[in-house]
Amino acid sequence: MTEPNSRRRWRPFYLALGYICVGLAMAGAVLPVLPTTPFLLVALWAYFRSHPEKAQKLLDHPRWGPPLRDWREQGAIPTRAKIMAVAVMALSWVIVFFTTQGTWVPVIVGVILCCTATFVATRPAPKRG
Repeated sequence: MTEPNSRRRWRPFYLALGYICVGLAMAGAVLPVLPTTPFLLVALWAYFRSHPEKAQKLLDHPRWGPPLRDWREQGAIPTRAKIMAVAVMALSWVIVFFTTQGTWVPVIVGVILCCTATFVATRPAPKRG
């Protein structure tokens, strides 16, 4: 069965996005200020739309596969990752608070980070089975 034209037309875009996100994730694995998992999640999403074999390769990766599968199958985030994410968000807000003038930027950043932290904190922990 052939792909619809619209899906085939977007395939190179999704494939390129997947490669870019994997590259950013690799950089994030060694740079403390760049996240890894969000880029891998976007890459996984893009690969499933362009090259499912590459998506499966990410899911089968020994280091990154388990958290990606947990998110894909259960919408779950490990407790340790939740703690680290919320702590880094709090630290980021403190840095914004002390390095910006005025009140609007820290307030806007604080609201965004609080919403994001709430989302992360309310995700379930993975169920191993």
